[in-house]
Amino acid sequence: MFLGQAFFRIGKGSHRLCHQSMKPRCQMPFSSLAEEEVMLDITNQKGVILLNRTKALNALNLSMIRKVYPKLKRWQSELDLVIIRGAGGKSFCAGGDVRAIVEAGKRGDRLTKDFFREEYMLNYLTGTLKIPYIAIIDGITMGGGFGLSVHGPFRVATENTVFAMPETAIGLFPDVGGSHFLPRLKGKLGLFLALTGQRLTGRDVMSAGIATHMCDAKRVPDLIEDLFDCPSGKEEQVKAVLKKHSDASTVGKDRRYSLEEHLSQIDAIFSADSVEEIVQRLEKDGSNWAKDQKHTLMKMSPTSLKVTFEQLKRGAQLSLKDCFCMEYRLSQRFCTDHDFYEGVRAVLVDKDNNPRWKPDRLEEVTAEKVAHYFNPLPAEEELQLD
Repeated sequence: MFLGQAFFRIGKGSHRLCHQSMKPRCQMPFSSLAEEEVMLDITNQKGVILLNRTKALNALNLSMIRKVYPKLKRWQSELDLVIIRGAGGKSFCAGGDVRAIVEAGKRGDRLTKDFFREEYMLNYLTGTLKIPYIAIIDGITMGGGFGLSVHGPFRVATENTVFAMPETAIGLFPDVGGSHFLPRLKGKLGLFLALTGQRLTGRDVMSAGIATHMCDAKRVPDLIEDLFDCPSGKEEQVKAVLKKHSDASTVGKDRRYSLEEHLSQIDAIFSADSVEEIVQRLEKDGSNWAKDQKHTLMKMSPTSLKVTFEQLKRGAQLSLKDCFCMEYRLSQRFCTDHDFYEGVRAVLVDKDNNPRWKPDRLEEVTAEKVAHYFNPLPAEEELQLD
């Protein structure tokens, strides 16, 4: 079970199956889409990563990470560029298999260490790759999907894109490099998204700065074809191809940015010095929007909210590498804490949506407790990145 499944109910046939309508040439590397959870192939010196765990909305597991990481590391010295996308037409990647991680934690299994360590290594590689890395985030993009896309220079959204980072709802924190990417969004938008888990769709994802380009979903096969045709995959050529398709994108172009009228409120309220003060400012604002945000925050894990607040505050001053090292410490502390297990139980297992957080009030989450999450691990357990 993965986080995305808890937040989205997708009607049968509500999204087009992009790979079914691709031109024959684009289909050639993936002659059999039924077996492998992730497929890796090369066309014209261009690498393609196809997340193919379609029944799980392409949720990321450790075996997928272990297939992609070594291949991607080798490709950066052999190929012109890399494209990553999701199969099935519904999802790019709906997150990580957090239920499996929780079950492993209860058993004392190494998955709680190995999954986060190797996922962050892969995420860091996408952010430091020596060749252009293009993520086509068509469909649900949450958690692990965020980590596989946002650290590269090119993120292409479609009208089907649905973005969210709802980890505070399951007693976790917005990881996979969220501490680096989110505080670098305009104003306090990143903190707002991290604390509330606000969902963004379609063109909103580009307006927010998460995607760099748009492409109509029906034109994705043509986009991939044009990328295959780039003579050398130089960044200037990639930019030109992406700009051409983004400029030609028309679906949802007339729709107003859904957060536009609230950006000044977000900046004014979420610039507070604590989560408690954010809640107070929402109460003082009194608008229906502010009431909705307060209601949302009150459902989240108080510990997750306060750790996330501190995480983004620190992350704004750290390098990408140091952010991942910090997040690995956080991941290991959350894997020994009550709220992560309780949140997964309430949202993903029993689905009663009634988590019993401990503590259950913001004021009971002390500064000392928050600081504990950020303390160094034993030297041999720290995350090591190249």
